[in-house]
Amino acid sequence: MTSDILIIGGGVIGLAIAVELKLRGTKNVTVLCRDFQAAATHAAAGMLAPDAEIIQDQAMRQLCWRSRTLYPEWTRKLEDLTGINTGYWACGILAPVYQPPTSPAPRESPAYWLDQAAIHQYQPGLGNDVVGGWWYPEDAQVDNRLLAQALWTAAKSLGVDLKDNVTVEGLIQQQGQVIGIQTNTEGMIRASHYVLAAGAWASELLPLPVRPRKGQMLSLRLPDFVPELPLRRILFGENTYIVPRRSRSIIIGATSEDVGFTPHNTPAGIQNLLQQAIRLYPQLQDYPIQELWWGFRPDTPDELPILGTSHCENLTLATGHYRNGILLAPVTAEIIANLICEQKSDSLLPNFHYTRFHTQPSTAPMLTHSANFTNGHRAIAPLPTPDSPLPDSPLIIAGKTFQSRLMTGTGKYRSIEEMQQSVVASNCQIVTVAVRRVQAKTPGHEGLAEALDWSKIWMLPNTAGCQTAEEAIRVARLGREMAKLLGQEDNNFVKLEVIPDPKYLLPDPIGTLQAAEQLVKEGFAVLPYINADPMLAKRLEDVGCATVMPLASPIGSGQGLKTTANIQIIIENAKVPVVVDAGIGSPSEAAQAMELGADALLINSAIALAQNPAAMAYAMNLAAVAGRLAYLAGRMPIKSYASASSPVTGTINS
Repeated sequence: MTSDILIIGGGVIGLAIAVELKLRGTKNVTVLCRDFQAAATHAAAGMLAPDAEIIQDQAMRQLCWRSRTLYPEWTRKLEDLTGINTGYWACGILAPVYQPPTSPAPRESPAYWLDQAAIHQYQPGLGNDVVGGWWYPEDAQVDNRLLAQALWTAAKSLGVDLKDNVTVEGLIQQQGQVIGIQTNTEGMIRASHYVLAAGAWASELLPLPVRPRKGQMLSLRLPDFVPELPLRRILFGENTYIVPRRSRSIIIGATSEDVGFTPHNTPAGIQNLLQQAIRLYPQLQDYPIQELWWGFRPDTPDELPILGTSHCENLTLATGHYRNGILLAPVTAEIIANLICEQKSDSLLPNFHYTRFHTQPSTAPMLTHSANFTNGHRAIAPLPTPDSPLPDSPLIIAGKTFQSRLMTGTGKYRSIEEMQQSVVASNCQIVTVAVRRVQAKTPGHEGLAEALDWSKIWMLPNTAGCQTAEEAIRVARLGREMAKLLGQEDNNFVKLEVIPDPKYLLPDPIGTLQAAEQLVKEGFAVLPYINADPMLAKRLEDVGCATVMPLASPIGSGQGLKTTANIQIIIENAKVPVVVDAGIGSPSEAAQAMELGADALLINSAIALAQNPAAMAYAMNLAAVAGRLAYLAGRMPIKSYASASSPVTGTINS
């Protein structure tokens, strides 16, 4: 299946772009939608409120104002195409307050201050606590659900190929181009150009800092005994808003919860919304509840959208609109269509480019040179590693050559500076990175992309935190894209972890094998983390894994080598590199693992949790070298009796 332009995401942004492209004469446009009814579009309130929201960022404010200006003509065009009334209403927004303002409205804001007497006259029925408020006459609203219906209908009437209930499982890239996408129901789909407009789900396909921000909402129904709509404008209060519809519904929203994709309404969430709304407009307490719902806003660290070009020449980004997806739909459609159809870049686009998250200065300088390891007040200067007196072949994994046989990680360090120093001191060439923790910016992983010199270190993305094969496959795909964004275009490595056991963190052998089989089919170089199970190691090698990585003892335990016999069997039978991973706590244990004949080690906790991580990293490097040399040299045989080191024959007897 092929298309000229394929849009991933069937919410208001994706549909608006599709309609605009068709109106400009684009021949084949396809929209893939995970679940049309679950899009954030349906869960919004439809406020067009750049003034009431008091947007601080200047470029964002300009973008929102432009989009609000487009709204009357844009909705009229949709209504002409479909016959569906979108509910656009230039009703203005009233923002009551419970405390008098300490400063005037910003000069550029078209706001009017209403004192206590004026605001209660302007909008009867407000709570007694309201002491005044701001009136924003240019803000407006649209019925977001009617808008979504109009966009879907318009797209269909214009010939857009709409596919609902299709999940995109991965972007397939090659030499800076997207060459296709893998879906759950349609197989592989190809296009000349792709647009990522997947909202809160965008980070499942690309390593973009977009995360779901759950919002709970509800609506009330104006009872029959109230003849006319008592609210003629939106009330934008503290921690709540009330949006009256001409259809006699009243929308109340919204919570803001960082709970991932946790579904459903909660009593606490709904209770809080009702308490805030009733305080603002007390007569709501007598209105019947009509509906409860929730949705997921696509949040970014700076709460600004991600728009424009990507690291792939034929992939355009339009995601991360957070609270302003409905408002920004017309201007996003216009800007993205200009970019794709005319290669015309809007003057505001640089402010919303994805690279803004990569170019922010790290809290610590990038380290690419040797460092001293301080221990109290004494500096320990690194010594040069001696050349090996024995010939040895380099470590080769999936056709890529490495000189160092020590791999390290980036987790558990007390600071990013300690991590940087330790990576340098270890002399490693492979560093493993937890994809999920980088995406979530968990402590210690902020600024990780900028902290290391990825032109000199090979990234090994890992699927830490995945409990099922399906999760691990999805995160592996994301890790491959993360490596590409950091300039490692040909990096298809993944450290595969499938760990459902929260206490002992033991890997799931069945899930690991299932995930490995699929990832090998997709062209990954799979480095699976496993129990020291010789039969599983052989099965993983047979399905095409690039290494096997048996644990020495439970991960992070520091117990040392507890599985020596099984690791020896794995080494004897393996035709791929064997990397001992997890449980090593000291350099002596690292050397022992290498003396068994292991091809490499992966050590994180023993370094990161040491009192002096950089010094320990250097010690582990020396241990890996010493252990490898000892293995190549061949140790003396073990005897059950003593054997003098000096011969007794030929000695002088007194």
